[in-house]
Amino acid sequence: MNLPITTPALLFPAISLLFLSYNGRFLTLSNLIRGMHAEYLKTQDERIMAQMRNFKIRLQLIRWMQWLAMVSFILGTVTMFFLYVGFQFLGEMLFGVSLLFLVASLGFSLREIHISINALKVLIGDVL
Repeated sequence: MNLPITTPALLFPAISLLFLSYNGRFLTLSNLIRGMHAEYLKTQDERIMAQMRNFKIRLQLIRWMQWLAMVSFILGTVTMFFLYVGFQFLGEMLFGVSLLFLVASLGFSLREIHISINALKVLIGDVL
């Protein structure tokens, strides 16, 4: 296989958009946590504590999503360097590893979305 330098470069915009998405999820979740924390201090409601435990799991998943995507981005950059200097085989191997990290990041993202949807179903169940 002959991997041109432009192939790893195609992932740069995708990974950048992925970071924006992950950062948006993190910021939204952190605002929810701050609001619920203030409400819990007032009410000591156990349902809020259950939500906070859910948020803690989601924060851990988001941290791994971001970490794995960042490693993928770094490996993609190193891949391009190796291809540039003529180390084709090493570049191809690193690109494969980079893709594996990206897939793992997306897997954590799917899990986080699944947890988020289940939490929303519980809230909807209280109303409907």
